[in-house]
Amino acid sequence: MFRHLRPSGEARMVDVGEKAITARSATARGRLLVAPDVVAALRGEGVPKGDALAVARIAAIAGTKRTSDLIPLCHPIGLTSVEVDLQVEDDGVEIEVTCRVADRTGVEMEALTGVAVAGLALHDMVKALDPAAVLTDIRLVAKTGGRSGDWRRP
Repeated sequence: MFRHLRPSGEARMVDVGEKAITARSATARGRLLVAPDVVAALRGEGVPKGDALAVARIAAIAGTKRTSDLIPLCHPIGLTSVEVDLQVEDDGVEIEVTCRVADRTGVEMEALTGVAVAGLALHDMVKALDPAAVLTDIRLVAKTGGRSGDWRRP
């Protein structure tokens, strides 16, 4: 049986109270595809709204902290670390978020949420230059710890 479902099929929040506290981490990535003039602005004098990369970095951290408010079956957890890496590439910005925690449940959703929120904030910062920007390829790339152990995207 899927643990997030009652025997009747209704969704429920899993009870993690008896699980051991262990060190866990998760890394997620995504991309914001933008026009060449946005790439030039991000590499040069910046965009009209201000420091787009700084805003995206802070938004990612804030997003990881609010994951349990946004994703209905996520437990609130005490993040111990959030690392955000933003790389301006020729076609856009590669976003990577790594979250760490010592808790009873994993941080995959926090890492994914951090990427999504960073991408949305970055889109907001560049939309005057490129309203057609596309947030894409949000995916988990690695996780460590927990009952299911370590995993890496092939």
